[in-house]
Amino acid sequence: MSLSIPFDNTYANLPANFYSKLAAKTVSNPSLIAYNGPLAMELGITGGNDQELTEIFSGNKIAAGSDPLAQLYSGHQFGQYNPQLGDGRALLLGETIGSDGVRRDIQLKGSGPTPYSRSGDGRAWLGPVLREYLVSEAMHALGIPTTRALAAVLSGELVLREKLFPGAILTRVASSHIRIGTFQIYAAQRDWTSLRTLLDYTVARHYPNVEGPLGFLRAVIKAQAALIPKWMGVGFIHGVMNTDNCQVAGETIDYGPCAFMDRYHPMQVYSSIDRMGRYSYSTQPDIAVWNMAQLATALVPLMPDGDEAIQAFTKAIHAMPELISQNWRTIFAAKLGISAVQREDEGLINALLTLMTDGQADFTNTFAALGSTSARDQFIEPKKYDIWETEWQTRIATEKNPHALMAKSNPVLIPRNHRIEEMISAAIIGDYAPFQRLQRALSAPFEQKSEFSDLRLGPSVAQEVKATFCGT
Repeated sequence: MSLSIPFDNTYANLPANFYSKLAAKTVSNPSLIAYNGPLAMELGITGGNDQELTEIFSGNKIAAGSDPLAQLYSGHQFGQYNPQLGDGRALLLGETIGSDGVRRDIQLKGSGPTPYSRSGDGRAWLGPVLREYLVSEAMHALGIPTTRALAAVLSGELVLREKLFPGAILTRVASSHIRIGTFQIYAAQRDWTSLRTLLDYTVARHYPNVEGPLGFLRAVIKAQAALIPKWMGVGFIHGVMNTDNCQVAGETIDYGPCAFMDRYHPMQVYSSIDRMGRYSYSTQPDIAVWNMAQLATALVPLMPDGDEAIQAFTKAIHAMPELISQNWRTIFAAKLGISAVQREDEGLINALLTLMTDGQADFTNTFAALGSTSARDQFIEPKKYDIWETEWQTRIATEKNPHALMAKSNPVLIPRNHRIEEMISAAIIGDYAPFQRLQRALSAPFEQKSEFSDLRLGPSVAQEVKATFCGT
């Protein structure tokens, strides 16, 4: 049965200044690394053998109904506004409406240069492709809104970064690829017609029950205020929370120098390009608020009364930190087995986090071990933990089933940095067994399986990854 992708494209019908239409640059000898069959079924994709999948998801062949394009946007990068960015190495193949009724984009990443490449080669190398494939699927299994990975293809060509690496192409799926930066570019150009068109399209696609720019802003704030605490609940650090990497539907997007913490520290940074710690673990809520302020600034011109709009938008932005805090308390209280959350529980949570910082405790393993004797083994000075544990046990004594709540709130497995690096090193020489094993393990991150017990261990000093890279 031939490959069939039921494209139903709408973004391609927007005005021509929203994108550039072009085909992917073909590659010489592609081969299929991975294909996400369950996700394909959800998208309504049927049929296809490995050869067909390889041709379509390498960009060598355009599927029937596809209308490939590179999207235009701008954005703040590390606080500095860049007036034009856009998909420099990605192509939106089109959209499908899945079996759940949700419209989703299918996009190639690493498919060659576009008009927005800014002298880049438009390619991706194998390491970042496999990293994003694994991490995005792990985030999905952890219950965190995210883009998904549909396929990974080896291009058969080499890509030059600091040295030559095998090239690869990722097929990414998202509810859309509309970013804050998509709004910013038309606001910066004072193109109010395009800005209004984009707003109307995005509201109809993502938030059909809201009205006007203010209703849309509040909806995006709500989505982001729910997302960021979920990141923090699993020790995830995005690494590049630029406004062009902030998707308005509230999904995690662009897994460049992302990482999961091993030892807990609130100011942990892994991204090699984040030299000032702007996007550290603990600053992520503040950056989310800052990003929403940039969206508000872009939307203000669409309001009939500028002064009243600024006041209303400012009020919405100022309310966001407390909304994030409420969600954070709920998530971290659940990690302690607390369902009936009280504001005072924040003190208990922060006391543990302080102990974890001082005691250099592993973030994931500490929470997964709570209630067992092995929890204290995570700390340099376990007696301090013992004091906290007594207070915690007193608190959860009034909860109905705290350990069941903890079991579904505290994963035992995360995509640890050193395991990802080991997987990439093996894949470079053609060994995909570690990649496939991590796929299997991370698809069920809350289950304790003896066959994956080694993947729960934090890194040794020699294994520790201190910096992650975006791959461009």
